[in-house]
Amino acid sequence: MSAYHYHSSRPHESVLPRRPLDPSQRYQAYGPIQPMDRQQGLFARLFDWLG
Repeated sequence: MSAYHYHSSRPHESVLPRRPLDPSQRYQAYGPIQPMDRQQGLFARLFDWLG
């Protein structure tokens, strides 16, 4: 077992805010922007995603 400890002046990644995604990266990861006032059920979202 090693007793090596890494010390840095930079905070841990879990504490730092995430960098904003490029719009194309955000679209690939999460899909199109959904309006907040749009109330859809599960099946409507599912069939909208399939079609």
